[in-house]
Amino acid sequence: MDCQETISTTASIEHCWAALEDVTSYPRWTTSMSAVEPLDGPALRTGHRFRIRQPGLPATVWRVCELNPGTSFAWDAHAPGVHTLAHHRLDRQPDGTTRIRIGIRQTGALAWLVALLIGPRTRRYLRMEAAGLRAAAEAVAADGSAATDDGTASTGGR
Repeated sequence: MDCQETISTTASIEHCWAALEDVTSYPRWTTSMSAVEPLDGPALRTGHRFRIRQPGLPATVWRVCELNPGTSFAWDAHAPGVHTLAHHRLDRQPDGTTRIRIGIRQTGALAWLVALLIGPRTRRYLRMEAAGLRAAAEAVAADGSAATDDGTASTGGR
């Protein structure tokens, strides 16, 4: 399975990164995650692991395997017969907007079965996460607003 979601925002790449690197805040801006538990500290660093709980899926430990501060990171997870790699990329556009790209690639002997069983949910969660990240970045840009789970901004502290 190979899925990607792309969305643009008026928030700067710096505001997008501020939201993206705060991994433990993800459940505040997307309902596709109910908990993000840091296992090696809350900082987004290569090698750090995070246990993520998502509705309807088993808790999964993700390990940061690639980090380009300010623009991208990837993390991976292993299950019997399946290796999952998720990427998060920010690109500054010539018009001043930021393109957000998030995606998942699953490989291994059982990847086809996982795609069959949870492919539609995975695509839905990617859409939710991209919209939530956009709202969170725009909230950061609005100076202290918080993003809600439905991808809209509300006033209040982060």
